[in-house]
Amino acid sequence: MQQWIDAPQRSAENKARDQYRHPAETLGFFGLQPQMKVLEIWPARGWYTEILAPYLKERGELTIANFRHNDGTLEDDKKIFWAKLSARLDADIRKKPQHFGKVKSLEFDPPAMMQLGQVNYYDMVLSFRNSHVWNEAGYLLDVYRALFDALKPGGTLGLVEHRSSRLSEISSRAGEGYLDEYYVISVAQQAGFVLAERSEINANPLDTKNYPKGVYALPPTLAMGEKDKARYLAIGESDRMTLRFIKPLPTAQ
Repeated sequence: MQQWIDAPQRSAENKARDQYRHPAETLGFFGLQPQMKVLEIWPARGWYTEILAPYLKERGELTIANFRHNDGTLEDDKKIFWAKLSARLDADIRKKPQHFGKVKSLEFDPPAMMQLGQVNYYDMVLSFRNSHVWNEAGYLLDVYRALFDALKPGGTLGLVEHRSSRLSEISSRAGEGYLDEYYVISVAQQAGFVLAERSEINANPLDTKNYPKGVYALPPTLAMGEKDKARYLAIGESDRMTLRFIKPLPTAQ
């Protein structure tokens, strides 16, 4: 794993974020193995994809379920931007076959496009900092159910998400980009998952979570521009929950 984290194909900008995203520790906590069939949801620019793909290319399989492609019918500015990110990652994968190998690709645009390939197929599904978007749009439970269906019985859902400060309150702060950890756990359990373990790998105690533009004030977005930039850089990236769920095996009759 570490050889791909240190690989020269990764940009200096991406490597600089390792101190916040802890890829080796995070993927190790999730139990990633090189022979697995893995589905990465909404990889966007492919920060994790460029680590996962070479790690899995010899013995395993990586499928990315990225944003919907722009077929000329998209009108929402956010989705148009997301489509550009998908196209950019697809092009990058095609240009670097020796690094990425044969990565499969799907379009995933809830609630209209929810198919993730075969049912009970993947050993592991990974979602990094996506859940607040799904929750804000009102379909978090539907997405988690789709992820549940895609996993093999006994398979793992690895989830990282911006964490709000109110850990005892079953509520959402998706408008600011943060979600309550117990809320996320409860929704995943409603979808059928069993919580296997929580980790503080991606915790950041410096994140006070009370900024004018929420989590987006922090790096890498730095939504406040030059205003208080040094302060936000000193805080670093957001405090994040890291959760490992299991799709339970069928109960013997």
